[in-house]
Amino acid sequence: MAFEEVNSKMVRATVTPGQRLFSQRGAMLAYQGDVSFTPNLTGGRGGVMSMIGRRVANEDTPLMTVEGSGTVFFGHGGHHVQVVHLSGDTLYVEADRLLAFEGSLEQGTMFLGSQGGVMGMVRGQVSGQGLFTTTLRGHGAVAVMAHGGVFEVPITPQRPVHVDPQAYVAHHGDVRNRLSTALGWRDMVGRGSGEAFQLELSGSGTVYVQASEEKL
Repeated sequence: MAFEEVNSKMVRATVTPGQRLFSQRGAMLAYQGDVSFTPNLTGGRGGVMSMIGRRVANEDTPLMTVEGSGTVFFGHGGHHVQVVHLSGDTLYVEADRLLAFEGSLEQGTMFLGSQGGVMGMVRGQVSGQGLFTTTLRGHGAVAVMAHGGVFEVPITPQRPVHVDPQAYVAHHGDVRNRLSTALGWRDMVGRGSGEAFQLELSGSGTVYVQASEEKL
């Protein structure tokens, strides 16, 4: 029941009895067959703790549970859609960039400051992004959104990657993240996140970066 890219802004998913999908509210564009859409406050397989994490992260809009038998087309706001396939690893993705994912994946929430220290706590105030990142773990497919398209940048032990926090979409692999400032505090006043802050990703994996700094 993996997602299939119809074009750069739409994916198609086959829903079968006994399996389910989760999607962002408002992501359904069209469907065929006997398919139901129900608000889900517990956030997929993450259960109550996932729900608490979403509340703390100010994600008041519930996910939609998609069940039944048929075909569903997903997209949102005309944004570019990228499909990521997981084989037992964990995907870290900005909550507002999560379009839909398979119910076989376990959802959770990670506080970015847990790896980035004090600077990680500043991220949401300056960049306009949340302090929390959604985690999806297991075997299955995830559809993420981006503004202006997505490009994948490999992360290797010899070559860490620095990303503008507002251009960050998601990453997976054995990766650590750290938020650093490229300027002094006096210089940061009135400047955008790309000029003041950099999200450093080191280790082994892949980071997905959108082609624009515009927030979804």
